Amino acid sequence: VQLVESGGDLVQPGGSLRLSCAASGFTFSNTPMSWYRQAPGKEREWVARASSTGGITDYADSVKGRFTISRDNSKNTVYLQMNSLKSEDTAVYYCAARIVLRQYWGQGTQVTVSS
Repeated sequence: VQLVESGGDLVQPGGSLRLSCAASGFTFSNTPMSWYRQAPGKEREWVARASSTGGITDYADSVKGRFTISRDNSKNTVYLQMNSLKSEDTAVYYCAARIVLRQYWGQGTQVTVSS
């Protein structure tokens, strides 16, 4: 299993970013995918989840209405569109796949929201 995130960057408050996570080594189209984040000095927290088809999504209250998770099963890729970014969104963002009873993680991508 391999998960590779990309798209993190430095962005001003109010700006937007789109993160990508390329997956391989498992049947992506059968696997729900999630995004998590970890800010400095804080525990990793769940951000968003998409069902295997992408038809069902769920979000943490802190990002609801600003972030959108989507996936392209033909490209084995899950995305996180982040709009109206705030300084408190600064964190390392990870994609995750739960396969059988194990959670797999990518290496993370840094998002910094600052003026």
